[in-house]
Amino acid sequence: MERSLTQDLDFEIVSSGGTAKAISDAGIAVTKVSDYTGSPEILGGRVKTLHPKVHGGILARPDQANDVADLSNNDIRPFDLVIVNLYPFEQTIAQPGVQLPEAIEKIDIGGPTMIRAAAKNYQYLTVLCNPNQYDDYLAVAKANQGMPPLSFRASCAQAAFWHTANYDCAIASYLTNQQVSDESDLSAHYALSGALKQTLRYGENPHQPAGWYQSGAISQGWAAAEQLQGKALSYNNLVDLEAARRIIAEFPREEKPAAAVLKHTNPCGVSVSDTLAKAYQQAFDADNVSAFGGIVALNQPIDEATAEALTDTFLECVVAPGCSEGAKATLSKKKNLRVLVLPDLLAGPVQTVRAIAGGFLTQTADDLREDPAQWNIVTEKQPNESELAELLFSWRVVKHVKSNAILVTRSNTTLGVGAGQMNRVGAVKIALEQAGEQAKGAILASDGFFPFDDSVRTAAAAGIKAIVQPGGSIRDEESIKAANELGVMMVFTGARHFLH
Repeated sequence: MERSLTQDLDFEIVSSGGTAKAISDAGIAVTKVSDYTGSPEILGGRVKTLHPKVHGGILARPDQANDVADLSNNDIRPFDLVIVNLYPFEQTIAQPGVQLPEAIEKIDIGGPTMIRAAAKNYQYLTVLCNPNQYDDYLAVAKANQGMPPLSFRASCAQAAFWHTANYDCAIASYLTNQQVSDESDLSAHYALSGALKQTLRYGENPHQPAGWYQSGAISQGWAAAEQLQGKALSYNNLVDLEAARRIIAEFPREEKPAAAVLKHTNPCGVSVSDTLAKAYQQAFDADNVSAFGGIVALNQPIDEATAEALTDTFLECVVAPGCSEGAKATLSKKKNLRVLVLPDLLAGPVQTVRAIAGGFLTQTADDLREDPAQWNIVTEKQPNESELAELLFSWRVVKHVKSNAILVTRSNTTLGVGAGQMNRVGAVKIALEQAGEQAKGAILASDGFFPFDDSVRTAAAAGIKAIVQPGGSIRDEESIKAANELGVMMVFTGARHFLH
């Protein structure tokens, strides 16, 4: 861009530090800030542009006589264009193992000061804070004899203030998190900021405008996903994909292959098996009616056998940590199927946010890792090692079902899901009805405690052999008594997993 400025627009460039060297090495004339101000860079480069000759030239108003006189009396030249790229703070803290001193050194001081000064004075000059603005600026400047119109300068100023606001937000959030010693600690302030990544066709319904905003480094979260094929992602796709990511994150890649099929953020089927293709087929077969048009998440790269199975029905989206070349060729037969590769399916938000009238609510993410060794087996009948593993599978999945939630599983595969019911008895009936005869000898998981023993008796009548639930009801003894009477194993986890 600098060569276009100097050749086509007759600009003189003043620059600092390494930027000045890079411009000079490219054969473009440049004046170092230190030569222009007569003040050397000090404190290892921490102070370069904080000088009246810099900020006077940025903030001066050429139609104000006093400003013009001050410039003349202090040998200050006015600037027409300010270009600043801030130190990469967010990219730095996104790197693993970054220590506080390193992060501190990536807090830019002079850069945001110049950006804000130039944005404040947009009536007289232009500020650019992102390389994606350069081409637009050159086109507009060339069409307007080097001075873009006020409307363009105002839009650049708006972008500049958002840029520094997001930058400060990232710094404040990071430093706050460095001081939080306990998850129960709440900061006096909570900031949420992001840059528009993509305008979506609409929200949950066609009459609702919607957008996708990216917070943090672009190497994190769904912004890091590569879409291999398919239509553009919708609002509902992204909501469902995040729900799918949360479920599949329960089953790390290094464990056995796992697959989850979702519809409207609830799992239709989840399965763990010896091969990825088998895990997917079992998850799909758990409720193949609901799975039509669903979202699929896989904890391992898509292979050809799994790709063949995925193309047997209509699906909206598939996400996995990778995809073989053969699988890509197979999946391409379904050109509308959205296929995404997200290498890190485990990394999710530390906190969740929900808007309410006049504010918002935050909470830490429900990423509790369960340890069956800490569970309380409350019945006379005790689960063996394989049964305890099945109970753990059920418990991992039921936390991702809308409350009131009931899950029926066997052989690490869901058989019935009762989601989002107004009472737990209704959720039990739905899950058992869906499981049918397969409920005999199966596991039942409940995200909340049983307030009465009726659900235990209903489960036992359907053939359920073991129940996993949080416990904590004042009537727990009634449920335990019923389980012992009916020969059902029952485990209390001590943790509740409501999902509203």
